[in-house]
Amino acid sequence: MTARSRKPRRTALTGLALVLPLVAVAACEGAGGADVSAEEGSGKGTISVWAHQGQESETVALQSAVESFNESQSDIKVKLKLIPEQDYTKTITATSASELPDVLEFDGPTMANFVYNKKLAPLDDFVSAGTLDNATDAAKAQGAIDGSHYGLGMFDSGLGVYGNRKLLDAAGVTYPKGLDDAWSAKEFTAALRALKAEDSNGKALDISEQYGLATEWGTYGFAPVVWSAGGSLLRDGKAADALDAPEVVSAMKTVQSWKTYVDANTDGNAFAKGRVALSWVGHWAYPAYSKALGEDLVVLPLPDFGNGPKTGQGSWAWGIGANSGNGKAAGAFLDYLLNDANVTAMTKANGAVPATKSALAKSELYREGGPLRLFADQLAKPCGDSDITSSCVATTRPITAGYPTVTAKFSEALNSIYGGADAKEALSRAARAIDRDFSDNGGYPIP
Repeated sequence: MTARSRKPRRTALTGLALVLPLVAVAACEGAGGADVSAEEGSGKGTISVWAHQGQESETVALQSAVESFNESQSDIKVKLKLIPEQDYTKTITATSASELPDVLEFDGPTMANFVYNKKLAPLDDFVSAGTLDNATDAAKAQGAIDGSHYGLGMFDSGLGVYGNRKLLDAAGVTYPKGLDDAWSAKEFTAALRALKAEDSNGKALDISEQYGLATEWGTYGFAPVVWSAGGSLLRDGKAADALDAPEVVSAMKTVQSWKTYVDANTDGNAFAKGRVALSWVGHWAYPAYSKALGEDLVVLPLPDFGNGPKTGQGSWAWGIGANSGNGKAAGAFLDYLLNDANVTAMTKANGAVPATKSALAKSELYREGGPLRLFADQLAKPCGDSDITSSCVATTRPITAGYPTVTAKFSEALNSIYGGADAKEALSRAARAIDRDFSDNGGYPIP
């Protein structure tokens, strides 16, 4: 999906394309054929660049980067086109590959479908080795297919549980210090029980229900439960026996049991106003939470369901159009866009996790000792989208052209389970629907 939230919540969700339903990205007839590569070109002249027009601070940061690039040299001129965020992915989807720009931004989970439909070219031969080396491993995992990189981002994302130290201490709840002592699912449930007993309304947890569980938030926010339980949304191109495995069913029953402790958070302020002690959300909530709680704010990993704590990751990324006739110039612009000055400016504008090693090391929020260091620690242990072991943490949503079906069916199942449906039945129904769609489309092969 491409949008974060509607205007009333835009500030809270800066830097992450998550919350509204992912736009269905259609597969074209004849897609999935021979790989495509952009032409190298002269490395000079005018190149076109498309980007989403998000919050104002992000737009200003991008426009400034383009302006400074154009002023920094005389060989290449970037012509930037901004497209409203709510229309962006639909526009890329509806535009033929021949009419797409030299450089385009895209929401991470849509990348594989654009590659499948021959709209993106590998960028390895066009960006510098230094740019690739400086990208964090988690950012590279989101942008890679079979060893080729199709996308690199300026920023990344992460999930955690924010805690109110004062309320936790009042309830006698001991909380984790970091990834190494993350709560088990059983311990997390016990903490909710203890917090409920001390709360006049009997509520202890916010799961950002106001975003809607049957949306991309449901997948981004709660696929980590699946991974942490030892399951997967897809395994070897199949959802059956991965998404509806017994350990996943058990984990989802546990999530279902939490509903009695959850504040529906219709106003978006359950945690900031002290109605609950814990909030299951991402990095983007930090500014509002820090302002509200100050020194009482603690940042904790998600609970461990048996395969180690996990988090979602990934966000907007940049790639090169498959029909570009000037890949050399496109790569030069991406090298500039992903330098420390521009990445730092963008992540200060949106509060997201820098997706380059050097900018991350300098970030006041995410560097060693910073208040959001947990998110950087999680991203330093990437799983990719398939090798999900107990020792890795940051997991990429499935890199497949069929992702729109995967996320739609999983989030639908999650919402049903949370509403009281049988977990095994809901997950098996989702798995069957996903596998049927993949079978109908030959598995969405990307050569």
